[in-house]
Amino acid sequence: MSETTDMTAAGSGTYATTYADGHDLYEDRDDLLQPPLQYRFDGPDDAPVVVLGPALGATWHMWDRQLPVLTGTWRVLRYELPGHGGAPAEPAASVDDLARRLLAVLDDEGIDSFGYAGCGLGAAVGARLALLRPDRVAALALVSAAARYATADTWRQRGVVVRANGLERTAQATPERWFTEAFLATQPAITEWAVQMVGTTDTACYVAACEALAAFDIRESLGGITVPTLVVAGADDTETPPADARMLVAGIPDARLAVVPATGHLAPVEEPAAVGDLLARHFDTAWDRTVPSAPFAPAPPPVPPRPPALPSGAPAAPDRYAEGLRIRRELVGDAEVDAAQARAEGFGAGFDAFATRFGWGEVWTRPGLDRRTRSFLTLSVLTALGRLGDLADHTRAALRNGLTPAEIEEALLHTAVYCGLPAAQAAVDAARPVIEQETASD
Repeated sequence: MSETTDMTAAGSGTYATTYADGHDLYEDRDDLLQPPLQYRFDGPDDAPVVVLGPALGATWHMWDRQLPVLTGTWRVLRYELPGHGGAPAEPAASVDDLARRLLAVLDDEGIDSFGYAGCGLGAAVGARLALLRPDRVAALALVSAAARYATADTWRQRGVVVRANGLERTAQATPERWFTEAFLATQPAITEWAVQMVGTTDTACYVAACEALAAFDIRESLGGITVPTLVVAGADDTETPPADARMLVAGIPDARLAVVPATGHLAPVEEPAAVGDLLARHFDTAWDRTVPSAPFAPAPPPVPPRPPALPSGAPAAPDRYAEGLRIRRELVGDAEVDAAQARAEGFGAGFDAFATRFGWGEVWTRPGLDRRTRSFLTLSVLTALGRLGDLADHTRAALRNGLTPAEIEEALLHTAVYCGLPAAQAAVDAARPVIEQETASD
């Protein structure tokens, strides 16, 4: 049974923390208990529902100035990302996990069909909802969005930085990523609000969201978004530039593009009137022409591609090389893997493929130990063997597996007792530049 705790705020709207039986996006599981998701309503109780999804590091207040134009026609549901704005700190493992939690809220409130507008990470949630539940999304607006946000390495490194240093430095750097220089120069109060908002986010939830964005990639699935879609881009957005918006429009059938001049990444805050008018016109015109979709048939995850099934019902053998290459890139980084493969072209290519398949695809995928433990073991063994080049790569992997610089130093200190001080000192010297590079402020 669903359990809902309602808290009436002093202002408008109703706040709620919900624990609800959810619908899994890939299989029917009636017994799945959802982690809490905090949300609120504004607008008429009997109006059709529009959901507004926030960007990473932002709270539902980023949409405050769109409410006057939207709540005259729609009932607006805003939700908090986990650990944001005082919401329960229950990290989400993926974008689909966030989508599933939101569907649990909508189910609990008896909302079947809804419009959706999201910014940044909130837009990623909306895109997955449109792919996986087109029968429920009446119209979609993707603000400051992309089919793939930057690179996986970018997000994994940001997660390493936050895990190692906390959110203070990332929070201080956020306004420059979100807003144009002209806006920053004239709006010091909003700049400070942005720093405070990011700085008070739960660190573990922020890191988990970075990992979710690292894995998000719908470039091959854009043609499956069949709901009426508006893509909104800030002309001066450096995080999701207009080129990302054009890729979305080129791939989504009948999608429309709107570029807001002289605007950065957090367009709903920097140009609230323009964004509000665009959303109001889109939902007003798109809602009536939405044709109900066929019964729900979930789309497969866009990445990684599944190998073809074997004949006669036999289970498909895993592609250990592809899995090993994926894990190797996740942990060591694209640049390092590309450089290693370039060095191995011709003579050595077969050995590189063997190492990828056996070491990364066979051993690192075994369920007996978690990745953190494997990183501890690997650093210790490489220290004992004096393999300092490999140790540098695995220091980067250890950081991405969740080890902190302090834990890595403690592990190397521990090896000094058994491997000798010179070996451990050499390992410390090899690990130091990697840690400084990976944990430098982004």
